[in-house]
Amino acid sequence: MIAVAKGQAPLKTVEDRVAEFGDVVRERLEPKFAAAGVPYPPNRMTLIGLKQERVLQVYAAAAAGEFKFICSYPILAASGLPGPKLREGDRQVPEGIYRVRELNPNSLFHLSLWLNYPNEFDLARAAEEGRTDPGSEIMIHGDAKSRGCLAMGDPAAEDLFVLAALTGIENISVILAPLDFRRDTSAAVPAGTPPWTAELYASIQRELERFPKNAPAAR
Repeated sequence: MIAVAKGQAPLKTVEDRVAEFGDVVRERLEPKFAAAGVPYPPNRMTLIGLKQERVLQVYAAAAAGEFKFICSYPILAASGLPGPKLREGDRQVPEGIYRVRELNPNSLFHLSLWLNYPNEFDLARAAEEGRTDPGSEIMIHGDAKSRGCLAMGDPAAEDLFVLAALTGIENISVILAPLDFRRDTSAAVPAGTPPWTAELYASIQRELERFPKNAPAAR
Protein backbone atom coordinates (compact mmCIF):
# COMPACT_ATOMS: atom_id res chain seq x y z
CA MET A 1 0.00 0.00 0.00
CA ILE A 2 1.27 3.49 -0.90
CA ALA A 3 1.15 5.95 1.98
CA VAL A 4 -0.13 9.43 1.19
CA ALA A 5 -0.34 12.61 3.21
CA LYS A 6 -3.60 13.45 5.00
CA GLY A 7 -5.89 15.20 2.55
CA GLN A 8 -3.85 14.09 -0.46
CA ALA A 9 -5.53 12.01 -3.14
CA PRO A 10 -4.27 8.41 -3.26
CA LEU A 11 -1.64 7.75 -5.90
CA LYS A 12 -2.88 6.04 -9.05
CA THR A 13 -1.37 2.96 -10.65
CA VAL A 14 -0.83 2.36 -14.35
CA GLU A 15 -3.80 -0.02 -14.22
CA ASP A 16 -5.92 2.71 -12.61
CA ARG A 17 -5.14 5.09 -15.44
CA VAL A 18 -5.82 2.49 -18.12
CA ALA A 19 -9.20 1.84 -16.52
CA GLU A 20 -9.85 5.57 -16.32
CA PHE A 21 -8.93 6.49 -19.88
CA GLY A 22 -8.98 3.17 -21.74
CA ASP A 23 -12.46 3.43 -23.25
CA VAL A 24 -12.07 6.97 -24.58
CA VAL A 25 -8.61 6.18 -25.94
CA ARG A 26 -9.93 3.06 -27.68
CA GLU A 27 -12.72 5.14 -29.21
CA ARG A 28 -10.19 7.66 -30.53
CA LEU A 29 -7.55 5.20 -31.73
CA GLU A 30 -9.19 1.93 -32.75
CA PRO A 31 -10.55 3.37 -36.06
CA LYS A 32 -7.04 4.60 -36.96
CA PHE A 33 -5.56 1.19 -36.28
CA ALA A 34 -8.31 -0.47 -38.31
CA ALA A 35 -7.65 1.91 -41.24
CA ALA A 36 -3.96 0.93 -41.13
CA GLY A 37 -4.73 -2.79 -40.89
CA VAL A 38 -2.98 -3.15 -37.52
CA PRO A 39 -4.62 -4.74 -34.45
CA TYR A 40 -5.39 -2.58 -31.43
CA PRO A 41 -3.44 -2.73 -29.23
CA PRO A 42 -0.44 -3.61 -31.42
CA ASN A 43 2.40 -6.03 -30.68
CA ARG A 44 5.09 -3.45 -31.43
CA MET A 45 5.18 0.34 -31.59
CA THR A 46 7.61 3.10 -32.49
CA LEU A 47 7.21 6.76 -31.66
CA ILE A 48 9.08 9.24 -33.87
CA GLY A 49 9.55 12.74 -32.50
CA LEU A 50 10.64 15.31 -35.09
CA LYS A 51 11.95 18.51 -33.53
CA GLN A 52 11.91 20.78 -36.59
CA GLU A 53 8.47 19.60 -37.72
CA ARG A 54 7.17 19.64 -34.10
CA VAL A 55 5.31 16.40 -34.54
CA LEU A 56 5.22 12.99 -32.87
CA GLN A 57 4.35 10.13 -35.20
CA VAL A 58 2.97 6.76 -34.10
CA TYR A 59 3.87 3.60 -36.05
CA ALA A 60 2.70 0.14 -35.03
CA ALA A 61 2.83 -3.45 -36.20
CA ALA A 62 1.45 -6.89 -35.51
CA ALA A 63 3.87 -9.54 -34.24
CA ALA A 64 5.24 -10.43 -37.67
CA GLY A 65 3.92 -7.53 -39.72
CA GLU A 66 5.44 -4.36 -41.12
CA PHE A 67 5.25 -1.08 -39.28
CA LYS A 68 2.37 1.07 -40.46
CA PHE A 69 1.68 4.74 -39.82
CA ILE A 70 -1.20 5.12 -37.36
CA CYS A 71 -1.48 8.81 -36.49
CA SER A 72 0.51 11.85 -35.43
CA TYR A 73 0.24 14.52 -32.78
CA PRO A 74 1.53 18.09 -32.75
CA ILE A 75 4.24 18.74 -30.18
CA LEU A 76 2.87 21.67 -28.19
CA ALA A 77 6.18 22.55 -26.53
CA ALA A 78 9.77 21.35 -26.90
CA SER A 79 12.51 23.62 -25.65
CA GLY A 80 15.99 24.03 -27.11
CA LEU A 81 17.59 24.05 -30.55
CA PRO A 82 18.68 21.41 -33.09
CA GLY A 83 21.44 19.29 -31.63
CA PRO A 84 21.81 16.61 -28.96
CA LYS A 85 21.30 17.13 -25.24
CA LEU A 86 24.62 17.42 -23.42
CA ARG A 87 24.02 18.41 -19.80
CA GLU A 88 21.46 18.94 -17.08
CA GLY A 89 19.76 22.30 -17.41
CA ASP A 90 20.55 22.97 -21.09
CA ARG A 91 16.82 22.55 -21.85
CA GLN A 92 17.61 20.53 -24.97
CA VAL A 93 15.31 17.78 -26.17
CA PRO A 94 17.62 14.75 -26.70
CA GLU A 95 18.30 13.26 -30.10
CA GLY A 96 18.83 9.54 -30.53
CA ILE A 97 17.17 6.14 -30.30
CA TYR A 98 15.53 5.42 -26.98
CA ARG A 99 13.08 3.17 -25.18
CA VAL A 100 10.40 3.81 -22.59
CA ARG A 101 11.86 2.94 -19.19
CA GLU A 102 8.74 3.62 -17.14
CA LEU A 103 5.18 4.96 -17.23
CA ASN A 104 4.26 7.65 -14.71
CA PRO A 105 0.55 7.60 -13.81
CA ASN A 106 1.02 10.45 -11.29
CA SER A 107 2.95 12.93 -13.41
CA LEU A 108 2.92 16.64 -12.60
CA PHE A 109 2.01 16.97 -16.29
CA HIS A 110 -1.05 14.68 -16.29
CA LEU A 111 0.53 11.43 -17.58
CA SER A 112 4.00 10.70 -18.89
CA LEU A 113 6.27 8.22 -20.62
CA TRP A 114 9.76 8.35 -19.07
CA LEU A 115 12.51 7.72 -21.62
CA ASN A 116 15.86 6.04 -20.96
CA TYR A 117 17.91 9.17 -21.61
CA PRO A 118 20.86 9.09 -21.22
CA ASN A 119 21.26 5.86 -23.15
CA GLU A 120 24.53 3.97 -23.70
CA PHE A 121 25.57 6.24 -26.58
CA ASP A 122 24.89 9.39 -24.55
CA LEU A 123 26.79 8.07 -21.53
CA ALA A 124 29.78 6.99 -23.63
CA ARG A 125 30.11 10.42 -25.28
CA ALA A 126 29.75 12.15 -21.91
CA ALA A 127 32.51 9.98 -20.43
CA GLU A 128 34.82 10.73 -23.36
CA GLU A 129 34.30 14.46 -22.88
CA GLY A 130 34.39 14.48 -19.09
CA ARG A 131 30.77 15.51 -18.70
CA THR A 132 29.51 14.13 -15.39
CA ASP A 133 25.90 15.37 -15.49
CA PRO A 134 24.34 14.74 -18.92
CA GLY A 135 20.82 15.22 -17.51
CA SER A 136 17.93 12.87 -16.92
CA GLU A 137 14.16 12.59 -16.50
CA ILE A 138 13.21 13.19 -20.13
CA MET A 139 9.50 12.59 -20.64
CA ILE A 140 6.77 12.59 -23.22
CA HIS A 141 3.97 14.14 -21.19
CA GLY A 142 0.76 16.15 -21.09
CA ASP A 143 0.28 19.90 -20.63
CA ALA A 144 2.02 22.42 -22.91
CA LYS A 145 5.23 23.31 -21.04
CA SER A 146 8.68 21.86 -21.65
CA ARG A 147 12.21 22.01 -20.23
CA GLY A 148 13.76 19.41 -22.50
CA CYS A 149 10.73 17.11 -22.70
CA LEU A 150 8.00 16.73 -25.32
CA ALA A 151 4.77 18.34 -24.12
CA MET A 152 1.85 16.86 -26.05
CA GLY A 153 -1.28 18.19 -24.32
CA ASP A 154 -3.45 16.05 -22.05
CA PRO A 155 -5.61 14.14 -24.60
CA ALA A 156 -2.53 13.07 -26.58
CA ALA A 157 -0.78 12.07 -23.35
CA GLU A 158 -3.77 9.87 -22.49
CA ASP A 159 -3.59 8.19 -25.90
CA LEU A 160 0.14 7.58 -25.69
CA PHE A 161 0.08 6.42 -22.07
CA VAL A 162 -2.73 3.90 -22.55
CA LEU A 163 -1.30 2.69 -25.85
CA ALA A 164 2.13 2.20 -24.25
CA ALA A 165 0.62 0.35 -21.29
CA LEU A 166 -1.38 -2.02 -23.51
CA THR A 167 1.48 -2.61 -25.96
CA GLY A 168 4.06 -3.15 -23.20
CA ILE A 169 6.97 -0.77 -22.79
CA GLU A 170 9.41 -3.55 -23.70
CA ASN A 171 7.86 -3.53 -27.20
CA ILE A 172 8.29 0.21 -27.81
CA SER A 173 11.12 2.23 -29.32
CA VAL A 174 11.37 6.02 -29.51
CA ILE A 175 13.31 7.93 -32.16
CA LEU A 176 14.00 11.60 -31.43
CA ALA A 177 15.35 13.37 -34.50
CA PRO A 178 16.30 16.98 -35.29
CA LEU A 179 14.20 16.73 -38.45
CA ASP A 180 12.74 14.12 -40.78
CA PHE A 181 15.82 12.76 -42.56
CA ARG A 182 13.52 10.71 -44.82
CA ARG A 183 12.48 13.98 -46.48
CA ASP A 184 15.76 15.90 -46.19
CA THR A 185 18.93 13.82 -46.40
CA SER A 186 21.17 16.86 -46.97
CA ALA A 187 20.58 18.58 -43.62
CA ALA A 188 23.78 19.98 -42.16
CA VAL A 189 24.98 19.17 -38.68
CA PRO A 190 24.20 22.22 -36.51
CA ALA A 191 27.13 24.53 -35.83
CA GLY A 192 28.62 24.23 -32.37
CA THR A 193 27.57 20.63 -31.81
CA PRO A 194 30.14 17.91 -30.91
CA PRO A 195 32.08 16.13 -33.69
CA TRP A 196 30.20 12.89 -33.02
CA THR A 197 26.87 14.51 -33.95
CA ALA A 198 27.35 13.43 -37.58
CA GLU A 199 27.66 9.80 -36.43
CA LEU A 200 24.53 10.17 -34.32
CA TYR A 201 22.57 11.68 -37.20
CA ALA A 202 23.64 8.88 -39.54
CA SER A 203 22.31 6.30 -37.08
CA ILE A 204 19.03 8.20 -36.68
CA GLN A 205 18.66 8.45 -40.46
CA ARG A 206 19.20 4.69 -40.88
CA GLU A 207 16.57 3.99 -38.25
CA LEU A 208 14.05 6.39 -39.80
CA GLU A 209 14.42 4.72 -43.20
CA ARG A 210 12.70 1.63 -41.74
CA PHE A 211 9.42 3.55 -41.62
CA PRO A 212 7.17 4.82 -44.44
CA LYS A 213 7.97 8.30 -45.76
CA ASN A 214 4.45 9.37 -46.62
CA ALA A 215 3.03 10.05 -43.17
CA PRO A 216 0.67 13.05 -43.24
CA ALA A 217 1.09 16.12 -41.07
CA ALA A 218 -0.02 16.08 -37.43
CA ARG A 219 -3.77 16.05 -36.88
